[in-house]
Amino acid sequence: MKFSKKCTNFAENVFETGKMKKALPQNVYKALLEARISGGELSEKDLQIFARALSKWAIGRGATRFAHTFCPLNNCTAGKRDSLYCLQADGTAALKFRAKELSSGEGDASSFPSGGMRQIYEARGITKWDVRADPYVFEDCLYIPCTFCGANGETLDTKTPLLRSNAALNKQALRVLKSLGEDAKEVFAVVGAEQEYFLIDKSLYDRRTDLVLCGRTVFGAATPKGQELRDNYFCPPNGKITEFMREVDLELCKLGILAKTEHREVAPHQFELAPCYERADIAADHNRMTQDVLCRVAEKHGLACILHEKPFDRFNGSGKHNNWSLMTDRGENLLEIGDMGWKNARFLLFLAAIVKAVDEYSELLCAVTSSRGNDCRLGGMEAPPRVLTVFLGQSVQRVVAYATSGKWRCGKDVLPRLDRSVDRNRTSPFAFGGNKFEFRSVGSSASVAEVNAALNTAVAESLRQFADRLENAPNVWKSAGELICETFAKHKKVIFEGDNYSAEWVKEARLRDLKNCTSLDALESLSNAHCVNLLERHNVLSQREILARQKVLLGGYAESVCIELKVATEMFRKQVLGSSENYLSQLARTAGKLSALGLDCQTETDLAATVARLNKRGCRIVATAERRLRLLDDKDVGCKARYCRDCLLPLLDALRPIADKLEALCPAKLWTIPTYCEMLFDTTV
Repeated sequence: MKFSKKCTNFAENVFETGKMKKALPQNVYKALLEARISGGELSEKDLQIFARALSKWAIGRGATRFAHTFCPLNNCTAGKRDSLYCLQADGTAALKFRAKELSSGEGDASSFPSGGMRQIYEARGITKWDVRADPYVFEDCLYIPCTFCGANGETLDTKTPLLRSNAALNKQALRVLKSLGEDAKEVFAVVGAEQEYFLIDKSLYDRRTDLVLCGRTVFGAATPKGQELRDNYFCPPNGKITEFMREVDLELCKLGILAKTEHREVAPHQFELAPCYERADIAADHNRMTQDVLCRVAEKHGLACILHEKPFDRFNGSGKHNNWSLMTDRGENLLEIGDMGWKNARFLLFLAAIVKAVDEYSELLCAVTSSRGNDCRLGGMEAPPRVLTVFLGQSVQRVVAYATSGKWRCGKDVLPRLDRSVDRNRTSPFAFGGNKFEFRSVGSSASVAEVNAALNTAVAESLRQFADRLENAPNVWKSAGELICETFAKHKKVIFEGDNYSAEWVKEARLRDLKNCTSLDALESLSNAHCVNLLERHNVLSQREILARQKVLLGGYAESVCIELKVATEMFRKQVLGSSENYLSQLARTAGKLSALGLDCQTETDLAATVARLNKRGCRIVATAERRLRLLDDKDVGCKARYCRDCLLPLLDALRPIADKLEALCPAKLWTIPTYCEMLFDTTV
């Protein structure tokens, strides 16, 4: 058998540049590449040629329909499927996919969240092909990655701000590089988004109303064994999971996504998939596609893929570590220490800009990682705390200390070589890893588009201020050295090298005046002048668009709490109470028989009293919850979110231990809800 170094089916379902070059005339292909670099558009004539070549290729891959795919503000993948064919006057069907169908589309967007930017009767939603993203075929449909906006141009998706932030970052980074005498043509963020998820048996999943409707369990008694032995971590997958992973790998490979690493995680039935690094906008698209593939393939194998941040209480939650770095068009990583003095200065300038950005815009970075699901995970000793700090590591700290000591001549002297063997801090929210930063606060179900848009923009602002100073400096290297020293001195409070989980750090963070933001605190900060000015200055979002997004996020938080509480009350009434009352009846019958025989029935009587008492307490909480839920109707979204946090969440927290105690008391044959033991210790998964 002939051995090939190439993965033969990689990107076979993607109309990527190699296929474009073969299928398009040279002038059209060249125009496309230029449009990708400049962010411009193809001419109508070139679009028509491209559309003809694309449709021919897609039909050859089995496509019969096409869809403009995008990510609206509800954090889902969206797109309507249209036929590639149309009906002719003679009654026959003919291919009809023109430049118009490729470049833009229109659909009813009235049901997508807009945060009040448009009226419910304003229905037009406009999609526009993102020329930098390759079209692809999945199953029977040609998908065209798009941006999404309203009729008046207001952004209604997560991708547009990311693309704008890319442009802002590129502009300011090039200004800094030009000041240092470099002639790079482009700077862009690259991202590797690790994806954590759970897999459980689909038949058990379908019997859990909370998992189906909320993505997480609102009830679930503790298991005798948890994850304390760490025996699941990196454990080899069994046959069923191996088949699942093999198919996931194949489907992702066909879509041009290489799953570089996959393994079991700490919690039972928890897994992680890590892709290769890509441009931030492509990585965001690919992560969303990865989530879709995971869920679809899981169902084929009789499994349910759970992407919620905390599906099971007392077990680790799932995150999406966002590994972020900066590259030039020459392939240079700007976060690498070089072997020449000027490269060292460049490294320290960009490092300082990032530290400054995290310190000055911590609320924004917390806001874009905030959600009800992530609230359940953050600070839980398996995820970073809410206090946003930067970990540099001892090796980088020594480099920074030497560079700011006055002994180092910026742009001339070489810095000590970075020791790559230094350990990394898994408790840090924002940790340096040798040539990239790992932002560990991102939730597993979230889109990485929003967090990278915020990160890009915050860093672009630091670089803008640096460029303003360097461009007007009589001595660039002297000014660069002063900037490095001043920035690290001013923002050193955000650098922390220790255990972020420790009680001592909570006190220390307070002394450093670092914010410990809850989700609502962070989301409410989006509308402050500091955040608005940043996003408007770099043309990422207008104030109106920011306020709309804030409204959508606050509304999403409130609705998630409401749904969880409604599900919990329904499950308690229909399932928990039913099981416990059946147990009560059984105890009463047993006690009666024992008493008739003259035997001691105190155990049964005590158990019955305990169950009855728990039932009564649970029913009172359910009644209170239903009453409080009825008071929500007339509240604005901010008040509603705070009301849900302050008045509804405590009821959810109070009801859970009652249901869990009843589960622990009831015999297994009477308990109708699949237990944690059944779901997480199923040996077939």
